[in-house]
Amino acid sequence: MRDATKSVKEDIDDSAKAITTPIYQTTAYLYPEGEKYRYSREANPTVLELAKKIAELEGAEQGVAFSSGMGAISTVSLSLLKPNANVLIHRDMFARTYKFFMDFVRSWGVNVDSSLPGNQNLIEMAKSKKYNLIFIESISNPLLRVIDIPELSKIVREYNGILVVDSTFATPINQKPLELGSTIVIHSASKFLAGHNDVIAGLAAGYSEYLSVIDQMRRTLGTSLDPHAAYLTLRGIKTLKIRMDVINRNAEQIAEFLEGHSKVKRVYYPGLKTHMDHEIARRVLKGFGGVISFEIKGGGEEVMKVMKSLKIIIPAQTLGGVNSIISQPSTMSHRSLTVEEKKVVGITDSLLRLSVGIEDVNDLIEDLDRALNSIT
Repeated sequence: MRDATKSVKEDIDDSAKAITTPIYQTTAYLYPEGEKYRYSREANPTVLELAKKIAELEGAEQGVAFSSGMGAISTVSLSLLKPNANVLIHRDMFARTYKFFMDFVRSWGVNVDSSLPGNQNLIEMAKSKKYNLIFIESISNPLLRVIDIPELSKIVREYNGILVVDSTFATPINQKPLELGSTIVIHSASKFLAGHNDVIAGLAAGYSEYLSVIDQMRRTLGTSLDPHAAYLTLRGIKTLKIRMDVINRNAEQIAEFLEGHSKVKRVYYPGLKTHMDHEIARRVLKGFGGVISFEIKGGGEEVMKVMKSLKIIIPAQTLGGVNSIISQPSTMSHRSLTVEEKKVVGITDSLLRLSVGIEDVNDLIEDLDRALNSIT
């Protein structure tokens, strides 16, 4: 089956023969007949259906659902790491992920190295010593560097390491990291997968050898997803393919518009020929995604004026929904970074991150043009 069919197809063993997955809103199950599930923190039919869905979409042996994207990241990492293990990450990633590794994981006796933004430094560091785990974002947040997963995976395989890829920005529609050589793929399902800005959820998929261990850790840590959120995510995934088709197309047009605007200093979007990783993006992505970052001419004051002048695009700290959302990373998603950390990554007060939705692209362009022209 192709992705559009996989996204929609329902397949659940339900005595009522419901054509959509029911919400099993229960804490426990009749014993011994319900021993397969036992207790909903451990296993729930609605949640398991979602785990199966992400495994199908990613071409994985097993999937696991979590209470949030950070729940997925923390549970996967704590399942696979031990004191004295070596971990490699890159600096240009979601701030909470970066802080989790640099502050928390390090405090447990794990050696964590962080590469500078871009493929060259990451690849060089990956070759420099044996890393037990390398954790990357396939498209980095917020400057949208595209990692060369096939090249990196070759290095990881040489020393039998584990490559974990956060593919939230790409989605299974635009990229399947497991096919490119990664070991595990992670999603903040709150974003494009659920797609409606009404769910907090996380997902992981990969080889059962690792996912079965991760699933046991989930049960222990309690980072389990509730059935209603699982149901909403399943419902959102049904339209994932058609949403991403529109979002990819809208984002490409908007990126081209922004690149030619007199009030915009620089645009970061993998689909643009001017993007430093454009050739890699063409090779490893089927679509360039729905997130665009751009710097305006001005500073924080001008950024706030632009955001307040928008009538359709919503200023908020999220992304990946049907509604277009804009944010200032320096004061929102990456506010926990120090001034120096932001400088190294390239996050300035003039940077905006736009998550493109499914609205009419002409309305979005007109909204952005009006807001940008509000600054002098």
